[in-house]
Amino acid sequence: MARGLPNKEVIGPEKFGRFYLRELLNSGGMADIWLVSDERRKTYALRRLKKTLRFNFTARRRFTRGNEILSQLAGSENIVGYVEHGSDYLLMDYVEAENLKSLFARQDPVLTENVAQILIDMANGLNAVHEIGFMHLDFKPENILVSRNGAVRLIDFDMAQPLPEQPVKFSKNPGTPGYMAPEQLKREPIDGRADIFAFGVAAYELLTNKKPFPGESPAEILAAQLQPEGPVLLRDLNSDVPPALEKVIMKCLERDPERRHAFTGVMLRELQNALYV
Repeated sequence: MARGLPNKEVIGPEKFGRFYLRELLNSGGMADIWLVSDERRKTYALRRLKKTLRFNFTARRRFTRGNEILSQLAGSENIVGYVEHGSDYLLMDYVEAENLKSLFARQDPVLTENVAQILIDMANGLNAVHEIGFMHLDFKPENILVSRNGAVRLIDFDMAQPLPEQPVKFSKNPGTPGYMAPEQLKREPIDGRADIFAFGVAAYELLTNKKPFPGESPAEILAAQLQPEGPVLLRDLNSDVPPALEKVIMKCLERDPERRHAFTGVMLRELQNALYV
């Protein structure tokens, strides 16, 4: 030991397997997300199942299923980049980005400067999930990352379920009430059009900074959805919204799923036409 140095051990960053935990980026109900690096100092985002859920087999199954679904989306442009996963972790590409909810909260100019591309990328990411045969079922601003240049990455597939040919009723009701379709809140059978409704809510919020169906509880939100006059038109809140774009998004928000876009691919194409992309 060199003369003059204190006689105590120097402790470096905590390790998780072969990774060094550098910074806690976010913490949710099921997992924590860390900025990590490997022995070569390459950085990643690591999503680690909370230790308190180690023996919660339902949570572990949901976590693992979400990771397996993401692995099937590897290479999709608007999905967070998949690297690898294990029984209690998911390794992803690290992206300098924030979720859409945080950007809403402070009215970040990245939203207004890139709004058309963000809408297209959101729809493209959701369509990629449907194309591999799954519904996301938790499509909301917290699960949409946006970089400083407006690039979008969709995350968190823990709630995802196989995309059915006909609407299916689930024993549990996955999702977040503010973004659930009426049929979902009423615990009726659902299909991919529930995701289309959720996209409509997120898009409406992006363009107006207001929810189309406000409410503090699932019952209040459902009551707002069932009002015969429907939500306030987009252009009444934001006159800069082109009429064609308003038509696409309001169709996503139809109370009756039969009146919504039939598929995410159709919605994406109509959105691109409305935005001249």
